[in-house]
Amino acid sequence: MLQRCLDLLAPALQEPGAVVVDCTLGLGGHSEALLARFPEARLVALDRDKEALRLSGERLAPYGERATLVHAVYDELPEVLDRLGLPHVQGVLFDLGVSSMQLDEADRGFAYAQDAPLDMRMDQTTGISAAEVLNTYAPGELVRILRAYGEEKQAKRIVSAVVRERAKEPFSHSARLVELIRDALPQAAKRTGGNPAKRTFQALRIEVNGELSVLERAIPAAVGALAVGGRIAVLSYQSLEDRLVKQVLAAGAANTAPPGLPVVPERYAPRLKLLTRGAELPTEEEIAENRRAAPARLRGAQRIRESIG
Repeated sequence: MLQRCLDLLAPALQEPGAVVVDCTLGLGGHSEALLARFPEARLVALDRDKEALRLSGERLAPYGERATLVHAVYDELPEVLDRLGLPHVQGVLFDLGVSSMQLDEADRGFAYAQDAPLDMRMDQTTGISAAEVLNTYAPGELVRILRAYGEEKQAKRIVSAVVRERAKEPFSHSARLVELIRDALPQAAKRTGGNPAKRTFQALRIEVNGELSVLERAIPAAVGALAVGGRIAVLSYQSLEDRLVKQVLAAGAANTAPPGLPVVPERYAPRLKLLTRGAELPTEEEIAENRRAAPARLRGAQRIRESIG
């Protein structure tokens, strides 16, 4: 959905000196497209993954000083912009979830289709790994994580098996966990929803990287950073992310005046205008070209007034 993201942001990025933030740099595909499409714009790009920053830095080197790459988590956007002396920006792009690089590198442990160390940290220089979560968290906490972050209905079955097996030998690699999940689930649960390990792996990844709590801070911060007329586009890949993005953008587009006021004061007027009707989905052609695009959901909004008070 790259082209649609560019089209959503385009009206805000035509003027010389416009600043656009790619909050999820990854391998730099979106950033490169932004720099090419908007030759008068400056790019600020964030990523917590140092290897992604190195590789994308090589890719974006031809654009010179137009591209500023920063090692940061995207909820640190206000601090990054403050250090760069940028009080407002004209565009913000989020492409959430795991990058193709992280999925394709076996030693990162994100993919359940290949055996790998259970790491799952997007920034491998900090934090705890998925193996540590599995081996040290209390059973009740593991059940909560699988239910809340993976929407896994069989969380208790899986966690019971994990606790039993970790007492024999701590978990270290993904293949053992995948096999355990297959054995723990009833046949009916294995017949739907793709790989039966998908939900557990998603839950562990979100826990390890604090993804939802980071996103809860990052989307309001990004909206707050937009200049009037600025635009935000967010690509999410699972329902928990999309729900959170929807709530923040819908709240910004709502009239918050108490009922019955004959005239609505400006401070109660919407700050945002929604640019998408619901969540836009990828086309069949996009899915055929890249099957990882299938769950993508795109939402966009425009800043239409400053905050008051």
